[in-house]
Amino acid sequence: MPKGYIIGHVTVNDAEAYQEYIRRDTPIFESFGGRFLVRGGESETPEGETQERHVVIEFPDFEAAKRAYNDPAYQEVAEIRRKSATSTIILAEGV
Repeated sequence: MPKGYIIGHVTVNDAEAYQEYIRRDTPIFESFGGRFLVRGGESETPEGETQERHVVIEFPDFEAAKRAYNDPAYQEVAEIRRKSATSTIILAEGV
């Protein structure tokens, strides 16, 4: 069965508030079987436009990724990200 992913491209505008988001989002994603593959760190963008920070979370399947993103507890925490960063969030099915 294909895995599911939440992929985030983020530019943080308020680092202190964003740290609160990270502290609170991690246990929610883990409760849906999520595992962080990429979370910040050095990156390069050889083509196109992008944000400063990248996050990839792997889930057992695409449905689990969708359930995690749409979970009311996560959506409450996501408001912190929306207020403290500019971001693009992608839900994807993969290998």
